[in-house]
Parts: sequence; structure tokens; C-alpha cells
Amino acid sequence: MTDNLRGSLFMVLAMLGFAIEDAFFKAATGTGDVSPGVGTMLFGLFGTGFFLLYALWRREQLYSHAYIEGPLLIRSAFEILGRLFFALSLAFVPLSTTSAILQAAPLVVTLGAVIVLKEQVGLRRWIAMAVGFFGVLLILRPTPSGFDATVIFAVLGMIGFAGRDLMTRASPPEVSATQLGILGFLMVFIAGAVITLFESAPLAAPSLPALTMLMGTGFAGLVGYSALTKAMRTGEVSVVAPFRYSRLLIALVFAYLIFGERPDALTLIGATLIVGSGVYTLVRSGRKDRAGSAPRSGV
Repeated sequence: MTDNLRGSLFMVLAMLGFAIEDAFFKAATGTGDVSPGVGTMLFGLFGTGFFLLYALWRREQLYSHAYIEGPLLIRSAFEILGRLFFALSLAFVPLSTTSAILQAAPLVVTLGAVIVLKEQVGLRRWIAMAVGFFGVLLILRPTPSGFDATVIFAVLGMIGFAGRDLMTRASPPEVSATQLGILGFLMVFIAGAVITLFESAPLAAPSLPALTMLMGTGFAGLVGYSALTKAMRTGEVSVVAPFRYSRLLIALVFAYLIFGERPDALTLIGATLIVGSGVYTLVRSGRKDRAGSAPRSGV
């Protein structure tokens, strides 16, 4: 098995884990047995606990002074924004719509890299980004008759995750993946606490079925996170990264089979445009990186 094939399989496994995480969370919060805020807090606790135990097992430092420095402070703020609104989107917006809009995050990361990190993007990638954002508009349908205000939750969540990913690229290299995991899931807990401040119902312990689904959410998310880390360290990024869009296909299957959702034609067309432009952008980025790192032949 080649490194590219192995990395691609790890990426698909990661996306399967994240799709299961989303489905479990939506099922737990959709029944009314647990609020989105409490569910997000518990998810954050599960994840933080796992990474703390993992760090102790590996004898890594649990805390880094970089947590309170510029890039990671901004990353934490974006993590809270992303998790807060993504949790609300999973609770109140169809899973198929939420997952489709989330796929635009790599396009926003590319745009942010141009603005913040001063990276160069060619005309074709600008066109691809424009096509992807047009796909988002098809899903949003910003007209008085077709616009659903709750879909804004998905858009804000996607922007938060894109900002988090962008700041991860700018984070100090001495901060390990485990330390980032601890910090990230602490922010998930804080996002849940913020949501509870605006919930009308009093805080209440989840029912046993809801707690079981939230535990499944935590386990699936950890599998996804671990597989994603492995995927990005195996094979070529331009080959492996486009497989992240398998998450949308898996989510559409879950939405159809579990939640009875039937996305309309505009949603499916918009999702196709987002995925197509995202794959093109990732592949073009990978080719540019390889060309830039290759020695010149002088011919």
C-alpha cells in the first residue's frame, strides 16, 4: 500500500468519524433530552479528558505559554465561534445543509491566507473560490421567499472553523498536536457554556439515551481527529486532502437514512459546486507547492 493510498484511507476514516460525530450530536440535541449548550459542554469535557490522559501517558507538557500568545489566542476565539454556531446549526438546521456549507471552509482558509498570510493565488484559483461561494449562495437562497435565518448558524460556524485552521497554520511549531487538542476541546466546553447563557430552559442533566449518544459523539470525534492527524502526515497533501470532501457524501447518506432529509436540487447543485471548487483549489495548491520546492533544471 502506497503512502498516498494509506493517507487517503485515513482521511476517509477521519471524515467518517466526524460525520458520525455530527449525526450523534444532532440526534442527542434534536430529541429535547439535552440542550445544545449542555451537549457541547459535555462533548468538550470528553475531548479534554481524553487529550489530558493521552498527554500524561506520553509524558508531554499539559500547558504551553503559547496558549496566551497572539496566534493561539485568536485561534481559541475562532474555535469558540465555530463550535458555538456549528452546535446550534446541528441542532436547528438540516444535517445535509450544515455539512454542505461546512465544505466551504477550505475556500475561506485560502482567502484568509491571501489576506492575512500574504500568500499568492492565481487567477484560476480565484475563479474556483468564486464558484464555491456561489454554491454557498445557492444553498442559502438569500431571497425573502427562500431564506432561512437559522442557516446563518452554519455560515458563522464555517467561518469560525476556517479562522481556526488558518491560525493553526500560524501557531508556534513547538506546540504539539496533543496540546492543541487540549486547548481546542477546552474552547468547545467554553462555547457550550456560552450557549447555555442564552437558553431559556434551566440546566438539566441529559437522559441516559442522550448521554450515550454524546459519549458516542466524543468517541467518534476523537477517532476523526486522530485519523485526520495521521492522514495529513502520510502521503502528498494534494492527493490526500481532497478526500476530506467524503464527509459531505457520508453526511448526505446519514441525513437521508437517519433524519429523513431530502435535499432539494438547489442544495445538491450548491454542494457540488462547493466540493468541485474546493477539490480544484486543494489540487492546484499542492501542484504549486511541489513546483516551488522542486529544483530548477536550468533547461
